[in-house]
This record gives sequence, structure tokens and C-alpha cells, in this order.
Amino acid sequence: ALSLNEIYDLKQIPAGRQLLAEGRARLESLRAGQAPWLKATGLVVRGFRSRIDHSVQPYGLYIPEDFPSKDGRMDIWLHGRGDTLTELSFLSGRIKSKGEFTPEKTIVLHPYGRFCNAYKFAGETDVMEAMEAVIRQYGVNRDHVALRGFSMGGAGCWHLTAHHPGLWAVSAPGAGFVETAQYAKVFDSGKTPPPWWEQVLWHLYDVPDYAANLTNHPIVAYSGEIDAQKEAADKIIASVKALGVEIPHLIGPKTGHKYHPETKELLNQAVDAAATKGRPSAPELLRFETYTLRYNNLDWLRIDGLAQHWEHASVEASYKGSSRIELKTKGVTALSLTPPKSWDAKAGWKITIDGQLVPLPKAADEMAFRKTDNRWSPVLPEAPNRPAPLRKVHGLQGPIDDAFMDSFVFVRPTGTASNPKVGEWAAAELERAIRTWKVNFRGEARVVDDKDVTPELMQSAHLVLWGDPASNSVLGQLMPQLPFQWNEQDLKVGGTTYEAASRVPVLIYPNPLSPSRYIVINSSYTFRNGSNETNALQTPKLPDWAIVDLRTPADHRWPGLVEHAGFFDENWQFPKRR
Repeated sequence: ALSLNEIYDLKQIPAGRQLLAEGRARLESLRAGQAPWLKATGLVVRGFRSRIDHSVQPYGLYIPEDFPSKDGRMDIWLHGRGDTLTELSFLSGRIKSKGEFTPEKTIVLHPYGRFCNAYKFAGETDVMEAMEAVIRQYGVNRDHVALRGFSMGGAGCWHLTAHHPGLWAVSAPGAGFVETAQYAKVFDSGKTPPPWWEQVLWHLYDVPDYAANLTNHPIVAYSGEIDAQKEAADKIIASVKALGVEIPHLIGPKTGHKYHPETKELLNQAVDAAATKGRPSAPELLRFETYTLRYNNLDWLRIDGLAQHWEHASVEASYKGSSRIELKTKGVTALSLTPPKSWDAKAGWKITIDGQLVPLPKAADEMAFRKTDNRWSPVLPEAPNRPAPLRKVHGLQGPIDDAFMDSFVFVRPTGTASNPKVGEWAAAELERAIRTWKVNFRGEARVVDDKDVTPELMQSAHLVLWGDPASNSVLGQLMPQLPFQWNEQDLKVGGTTYEAASRVPVLIYPNPLSPSRYIVINSSYTFRNGSNETNALQTPKLPDWAIVDLRTPADHRWPGLVEHAGFFDENWQFPKRR
């Protein structure tokens, strides 16, 4: 991964030319599948180039000598909190220790998780990208992937199991928090309660809100008997039990925040049995719930539309045999089905949704349905070149933080802001965003000048636009197609007019010139240093849009005084003021 200038510099010296030749030979052997280091066993370190910011992110592996050449099992181990866990210390640990668990004939993947964020935001994407890299390189069977973790890793295990329930053969969370309010004691006496929108956004990661998702595949929980974090597992297990499903909970007797040796062996036996059995290839009953289209699928079911984001939505889908599928929904306006091929339906599917038999024009591998005026109907393919209506969909649903889970670029203004205070604030916040991305997510944020934004970049990345329409030429170009007005005198948002000299909008919105990508205006991820006390507080602090009063300086919690904030509706329009 060298720039052209670096390659040129290396070519000027004999040692550099030799290094480049060796690198070229190594690359060719890798392309030919002959690289000996790909066949290494034992403790191995690897890396991948992240789609988020193009940074190289590390991960560790334990590869047994008897790992099968294809269709092997993989365990993913999520590490605990470490405030000084740099890439160097992480990799040092990965070449010294096998870790807590090394099952026979099993690759163990240790994601770095982008440092110490409980595997949320970019940390979540890191786990998925590392997992895909190992599956590609080693032929791992997706039906035999187990997920484990302890402490912060246990929190990550609960979260990834609840939000991506269709990926794992079995999950084994140990300790770890599962929600924000109680664990972080946010409503304790003397504390200022968080604003309403922040409390709404707890629905993004609070695991109890996704309890039904934990009923679909095996989970084995572990807690020390005298560990304070046992309360989190008790909370989840009670939520799932209320749905008629028991999660085994192994308790280490008289044990604090660690594994009890004998109980650990029982845990191993349970995980090994479930991982060997693997995910069911054609589960006949699915129970799924969500609050956002960011998390919208399970096996052969996908939710494509919600009546209202951040309100509870659920689907129970069951295969009844004889080509019949029945669904019961709540808060869902669109969904898709991709039934297993073993359920052959040559005569056509019979789909019943909320008691209504929905006629289908013909048999299909994937079926889509939409609810209009309280009636379900099949969705026909869009006419070619016909623009799809603007609405919230998976990966384009907000809030602001959602843009930083995929490819993004900071777009720096090169012009002069209409109001000096706005220009100064935007420059300071951009500088802070670059710095804190490196600190909290261990990457180098890509930064380009507004004049260097190309159509290709718009198609490949979310654009984070800093400044105002006068200073940032890309923002100025897009303003006529955005749902608010902003000039030198006034900022008009959602029917309210603000003084532009002292206010800035902070928001996320579909890019009008690249509808599958976002633009973000004047914001990076929204939690600041005041949330670093515990990972449970590292949650979104701003919704889809906000108005920031710059007369109050930015601090460790906010970019200024958040005067108003809220969510766009399901069609990306400003709703009535709450």
C-alpha cells in the first residue's frame, strides 16, 4: 500500500528497488494462491483494508494444524475493554497468547474492533469485515461460526447476536452490559437527564429491545455468581423467557468477573455441540423485532419499510408446509421473503400476511410486499429509469452516526463562509473530527477539498460537508435540492427561521446526486469525550437533524447549544415540531 511518490522514492536506491521486487513477487504468489505465509498455522496476524476509511485494520488468528481445507468451523472472540489497546499492543498479544478458547479443528478470529467501542459503529463493521476476510481466505463454512466474548466483549456478543441474529451457529456472551440507562445510571440523583432524542436513540443498541431476535438460534450465557455484571444477563434471560424461550445460563460458583474453570468446560461442551450442529438450513419459524432498518433481516425474512422509525416493529414468519407461509406483523409497511430452495413451490406460494391472503402474479425466488391503506399487495419491479420515491430504507435511514459505519469522506471547504463565526466553528469541528476519529476508531479519515469532489467519489462514499453554502461549493450546489434554506441572513428549517450569523444545521440526508449515499452536514460521529467514561454511553447523541446555537461554545458533550433536534419522517421530510 504505497503512494506513487513513495514508490518513486524507493526506486532511487538499490535497497528500495530490491524491496519493491520482493513485494511484487510476493503479490504475484498471493494471486496464484502460493504464498507460504497463507499456510501458516498457530498464532497468526493478518489485516484488511476497511471500506469505511481505507485504513488497514488488524486481526489475530489461531489456526490449528488440522484445520480442514474447506467447510471448517470458526469461533470469533471479542476482547474486553482496554483503554491503552493500541494496534501494537493488540498484535503483540495476538502473537503470544492463544486466548480463552481454542476448540479442536477450529479457527479462532480475534478482531481488533477498532479499539475500544464495545463493537458498535465502526467497531461493528470491523467484526463483519474481519469475518468476511477469514471466510474468503480459509474456506470457513458460514453455518458453523460461533460468537464469544467476555466483559466488553460480552457486551459486544449480546449486541451482535441481537442485531445480526441470522449469522451465528451459537453465541456465548460472558458478562457485559446490555443497555444504557440502568448500567450507566443516567437518571441518578444530581445528573441531568439526557434530551428526549438521545433516549429514543438508545433503541439502536439496547439489547432488551431486540429480545425476540434471541429466540431463533442457540445462546449459552455465562456469569460469575458474584459478578455485578451478572445482572445484565439476568435481564436478557428474563426478557426472552417471557417469550417462551429459555437461554441456558451457566453460573461460576463464588466467582467474580472471570471464568470459573469447571463451568468454563461445561460452556465449551455446549458451544461445541451447537457449533458442530450448525445453523439450521431452513428454519420454519422466525421471530424478529427492530426499531430501525439498519437492523432488518433474519434468514429468509427482510423488513424493508417501517411505519415509524424508533417505534417497535416486529414480524413472526412461519412455514406451514405445502407452499404456505404465514406472517404476523406490527409497525411494518414493507417486507421481502427469500424462502429456502428446499421448500419447493412449483405450484406457487400461498402467502398470508396479518390474516390476508396476498395473491402473487407468479412464482419467484424473492417476493416483496408493501402495505398501503392497511392492505398488503405484492411489489412489482420498478419501471426502468424510473426514480424510486424518497423514503427511509436499509442503509439510508439515519441517524447521523449511521454514515460512519460505511465509506465516508470529509469534504473541506475552500471558500469563505458568509458569517465568520460559522466558518471558525466549522474549521474547529473538522479539525476535531479528524483527530478524534483517529483516537476513538483508529483510522485516518479521508479528507478532500470541495473542488476535488468527483461524481465517482459521490457514488462510492458518504460526503461529510463542512462549512456553509458559501464556503463549501458542494453544499452550495446541493442546497436547492435539500429540505431547508440557508443564506447569509437566515436559516429556515422545518418552518422555523433562525439567525444564520450564530446558528448551523447539523444533519444527515440522502445525497440528491447519489441517492444510495448520504450527505452529512457539519458533523462527525456524535458522541464526544464526555461519553468515554463507559462504553454504554457511547451511543448516538444527535438524531437526523439539529440546530446548533454557536453562542454557546462547544464542550466535551455537545458541539454548542442544541437548540432544536429531531428525526425526519419515513419520507425524509421534517415532521411537525415535537
